[in-house]
Amino acid sequence: MIYDGIILRCNKLIVFFLLIFCLITEVSFSEQPKSVTVLILGDSLVQGYGLPEMDGFVPQLEKHLIDKGSGVKLINGGVSGDTTAGGLARLDWSLTDDIEGVVLSLGANDMLRGIPPEYSKENLNNIIQKIQGRELPVLLVGIRSIENYGKDYKYSFDNMFIELAKDFDIIYYPDLLSPILNLQRSQFREYFQADNIHPNAKGVSLIVEDISPFILKLVKLIESYR
Repeated sequence: MIYDGIILRCNKLIVFFLLIFCLITEVSFSEQPKSVTVLILGDSLVQGYGLPEMDGFVPQLEKHLIDKGSGVKLINGGVSGDTTAGGLARLDWSLTDDIEGVVLSLGANDMLRGIPPEYSKENLNNIIQKIQGRELPVLLVGIRSIENYGKDYKYSFDNMFIELAKDFDIIYYPDLLSPILNLQRSQFREYFQADNIHPNAKGVSLIVEDISPFILKLVKLIESYR
């Protein structure tokens, strides 16, 4: 009888501690932040042109953010050669139901083709309007124009990003390539591919390090929408 009583008490203690463990485990899991899904809509600079998949902008950026403790899933919406018009045309089917925020990085190919900035600005304007129409926060990423088309073109092109960011009151990163272009010209070869247009893996790493605080700001904004 004494032995049976001891066994019964032990069983009750085991059940008690198992219940406590389950409660603690449930709380710990519930406190884990849900993953945030972000679409990065862009061109070859986003797509990862000329690089092994894991060396591209989106995989490097996602790994960098996860290493910093951010629960984020990045969708690579980069298409090589894409313009602002192309981005607008594919936006609706790119914004799947799981997307919670968008990084918009288009315009480089418009500039390289000499497309008038007012057309590019109108396309970007319409893209942002559509994204915000879905109640999704936006991070706008600019790109610096070359000077081949004259000072007026460069001024209009460079400033359209600033104006759009102000008009829509959205997060703004001025120039995707600035972490490289702000270096000494003699260092460019170390961070660009042979075409001197697309960054290599080291160049992408510089960009990722610099832009990540802006992405984290977008992630926090997304979490506040939940």
